[in-house]
Order: sequence, then C-alpha cells, then structure tokens
Amino acid sequence: MTTQTTMRALVLHDYASGTFTETQVPRPTVDAGKVLVRIIASGVNPIDFKIRTGAAPYAMPELPAILGTDLAGVVEEVGAGVSAFKKGDEVYGLTGGVRGLPGSLAEYAVVDADLIAIKPKNLSMREAAALPLVFLTAWEGLVDRAGVKAGQSVLVQGGAGGVGHVAIQIAKAFGANVFATASAKKREIVESFGATAIDYQTSSVADYVAQHANGVGFDLVYDTVGGQTLDDSLVAVRPYGHVLSCYAFGSHNLAPGSLRCVTLSGIFVLLPMLGGEGRAHHGDILREATKLAEAGKLKPLLDEQHYKLSEAHAAHDALEAGKVIGKVVIDVA
Repeated sequence: MTTQTTMRALVLHDYASGTFTETQVPRPTVDAGKVLVRIIASGVNPIDFKIRTGAAPYAMPELPAILGTDLAGVVEEVGAGVSAFKKGDEVYGLTGGVRGLPGSLAEYAVVDADLIAIKPKNLSMREAAALPLVFLTAWEGLVDRAGVKAGQSVLVQGGAGGVGHVAIQIAKAFGANVFATASAKKREIVESFGATAIDYQTSSVADYVAQHANGVGFDLVYDTVGGQTLDDSLVAVRPYGHVLSCYAFGSHNLAPGSLRCVTLSGIFVLLPMLGGEGRAHHGDILREATKLAEAGKLKPLLDEQHYKLSEAHAAHDALEAGKVIGKVVIDVA
C-alpha cells in the first residue's frame, strides 16, 4: 500500500484578490505533540472571510496559506508524546487558519493535540465542525469570565447567531434564566433553545429591562454584536453586573457602565492559537462541549445549504452577506 504524499487544498496567494486556488500540495507529516487529522468538515466563521480579504491583520498568516478555522475529522497519525488520541479517533476543534497554523480547507491538517477533543457521538461531522469557535467563545465568556450560576438572569445579545445560540444553551445548562434579543423572524430560533425572545427592533433597552429584569438589569449580558449593542449592554446589566463581549472592537464610552460598577470582559478566542498560552484549556472546554452534547443539552443550528471544498468562496460570501440561518459548514470529504 502506498502512502498518499499529496492532498487537495485551497490555497490563498493574495489578500488583495482574496481568491482561493484549488491545488495539490504535499501532505503534512506529523510532529511531536501533534496529530494528523483527515478532515471531513470545515466550519466557517466570520473571521475566515475577514482573514481571506485582509481585514484581520492580528490573525492573518503569511501567504501562501491554507485558511479555515474549525474542523471535524479522523485522526490518521499521532506524534511523539501524544497519549490522549489514537488512530481512528473522531475529533473536532478550533485548530488553524490563523498566523502560522494550517487551516481546515484541505484534506489533512497537522494540529496541536491540545486544541482538539473527541467528537460528540450523537453529532454528525458537520455538526461537530460547526461548534468549536462559537462554543469556546461562549464558554470563555459565560463560564471562565463570569462564572454563570443557576438562577441568574442572562441576556444574550444576538441570540440567533453563531455564538449567541450556543451561549443560550450553555447558560440554560447551568440553570440560568435566559433572555435573548433577535429579530421577529428569528424569534422561534431563540425560543427553541429555551430563551425568552426580545425583539430588539421594537423594544428599547429601557422597555426590555423594565419588562424582564425588574427595571434593574440582568445579572450577565453577553454581547455578540458590538457597536451600539455593546453600549446598550452596559445599561441593560444591573449595577455590579458583568458584560461580556466578543465584539468589542470599536470605541466606546464606558461611563454608563463605570458609574454602575459594571465589569466588562473582552473575549478573543483566537489568543491561545496566536500566542500559544492556554491551548490545553481549549481542549478542556471542548470536552465539556462533548459532555453537554451527549447529554442532549447542546446542538448547533446548521445552515441548510451544503458546500463542497471547491465552493468555499460561495460559503464565505453567503455568510458575509448575512444570507444564512445557522452555522455554515463546508464538506471537505
């Protein structure tokens, strides 16, 4: 039996054009502390098209590069020092596509063993590939930063989005009372995950704080939208409450929150990948995701459109245009 020496991959050569080239490249060889994964599905996140078009200087790899952040697949080889995985294991993780880490828009990738976990048995490869970045982002905010507890009131801003719909499920799993902003057409989505829906298009912050938070404010507010929504979150939270944001990239007046002793935590899920510190914690968090999924408390919402590897550009465009409901996943295998 001959070992495959090349693989199909989408390679980006130029940020100005932002165009993928489908090509055959050498199949990577496994190093110590890493595993070779045969990729079945690649999850698409907003950071992916931002990197492709040169709009994320803090994360962009040197070109040529293979992009793609999330993956689900099968372990083909394990490197020296790796004991947590073996050949044939089905795994998932947020593993690459940034700075020096190989992405998931290819048939294989060598990934840091710390960044992956065993895939939930009751989720498909597509569902598993949809989870890592959004679950890690939601968990790092709600659990790591805010220590969400049973009985707390939690408001998720943008509850039907990728991070938002997972944040609802995590908060519910911890026993919180969950509310989520959404448009009228996405009301059923947030309600299906157990949150009380708030139509942000017809309710002012004062209105929904009065109706759902005793006029005082929510214990925790998770902002997944940024901009004005982060400003709104600083006044939707109660005094001494906690605001979490994975979209705090603009300039904001913090006085409305500061005057009420509000804690604000920024969540940047790529940091362990970019800097190296904290990678093992990502694997730990994904093991919690696996437990929740297998307990029936976590299920990603997938966009119904299927994309092949050769259609990755169209998948990026659909997500960027806001034409999707749920997570976009590319079928690699």
